[in-house]
Amino acid sequence: MGIAAALVAVFTLSSPAFGNGGMIPARYTCDGANVSPALRWSLPPAGTRSFTLTMQDPDVPQGTFVHWNVTGIPARTRSLPVGAHPAHEDLNDFGKRGYSGPCPPRGETHHYIFLLRAIGAHGRILGETGLIARYTRRRSTQSATAARTVRVWDDQLASNPTGRAPTPPATTGA
Repeated sequence: MGIAAALVAVFTLSSPAFGNGGMIPARYTCDGANVSPALRWSLPPAGTRSFTLTMQDPDVPQGTFVHWNVTGIPARTRSLPVGAHPAHEDLNDFGKRGYSGPCPPRGETHHYIFLLRAIGAHGRILGETGLIARYTRRRSTQSATAARTVRVWDDQLASNPTGRAPTPPATTGA
């Protein structure tokens, strides 16, 4: 294989829903429809018999959290559509089979790594490619308003010399 052919034959993974390093749209998370994004990949290394695919979150305190684990994807496959349910979906760390989208604590940004491996004879990994994306769960208006109300209430309790409970603060729809 010449140098030009080798450069063209790079094994890559992409998604039409987001770019590498980009933000995952809410549709593919616990805040939306919680369906898997469409994924597509280029020509794999010669001798590929199947693929494995994992999606994991490395930002959780206890290590890495697996959101999706697929094995036995046929070698002729070059993409998965939105909401795909391949034949061999293993348990994820939510204890469910299939895809469970990003769902970090509100206000935190987590990274999600989609890792596709080309598997050859005897389970040998012939190549791998990845796609990294991020997701941030927004703080809800209700939780932000509740947090402000608690802070006002705490301030009133701290500054009350009588020891009696202060009048609860008024809440607004802010």
